[in-house]
Amino acid sequence: MDTMRTARHIAVAATLAVTGLTQAAPAAAELAAPAPQEVKDQTLASVNAARAQYGARPLTWNETLYPSADEHARACRFQHSNPQGAYGENMYAASGSPDTKTAIANAFNAWMAEASQYNYNRPGFSASTGHFTQVVWKSTTQITLAVARCAAGTIFPSMASTYVVARFTPPGNLQGQFPQNVGRHV
Repeated sequence: MDTMRTARHIAVAATLAVTGLTQAAPAAAELAAPAPQEVKDQTLASVNAARAQYGARPLTWNETLYPSADEHARACRFQHSNPQGAYGENMYAASGSPDTKTAIANAFNAWMAEASQYNYNRPGFSASTGHFTQVVWKSTTQITLAVARCAAGTIFPSMASTYVVARFTPPGNLQGQFPQNVGRHV
């Protein structure tokens, strides 16, 4: 399965996980998470470039959310955490072990690919666009993101993977608030 197809499959699975349709996965990450500065720089570059295309202000890094996002990513279980309204969460996984910059860029590319499916005539949440709407949500002001390398048998049954967990605060995708928070492409 090619990486983009895998990414789309996994991105959809992440949205489904919000509704409780998750799969448990076995073990933990093989390698420690990448250095936070590299992650921070690439994350802010990727998210802010995407947000600018939809009239949303740049995000800043949330240092407080990083340790729990890193722990969640390194557990290598492709399921949402339980944010209890504290943050929004996007997840992405792909087979193989691209470098950190590439993994983060690929995650944002997959999430932003959902934009073409968003219906501005019927604004609201959709499992097929929830990652996109969270990325560009105008009321969100901060992000954190962690990347982990996961062993075969964790995210994917027979191959190693790279797992990206992004957390946004305040969270997006709030019913009744889509028209003012999801801008059109500028």
